[in-house]
Amino acid sequence: MPSVKNPNAPSKNRLAARAAKQRKQRQQAAAAGQLAKRGGAIAKADFRRGARPGLLPTSGPRKPVSKKRQRKMERKLGYALKRKMEREGEVVMTDAPADHQKKEAQQQQKREGGGDQAEMEMDVE
Repeated sequence: MPSVKNPNAPSKNRLAARAAKQRKQRQQAAAAGQLAKRGGAIAKADFRRGARPGLLPTSGPRKPVSKKRQRKMERKLGYALKRKMEREGEVVMTDAPADHQKKEAQQQQKREGGGDQAEMEMDVE
């Protein structure tokens, strides 16, 4: 009777491909480190794409990002930051009066253990 493999495990071909991919990535990272040590040497692949000392390649993963793409990325990063702040509960209250915010800040200081400073400020006022 033939043996049956575990269907949930990756095949030998997949394991070999994964190992080869990781080996290639390590090799490329090491080569990039060697280029940096040599003081601005340029990889052959980048040289073929127009890279020269002081100039980035015109295509490929290391090409410069266009101004339009930079603006888009800044916008996306801003939205992501806003979503993160909302998730953490740091929402900016734009319609709240200023004195209400001041009272909340004093209450926050009392809760954090800075109650003595808040009382001193009240005595001064």
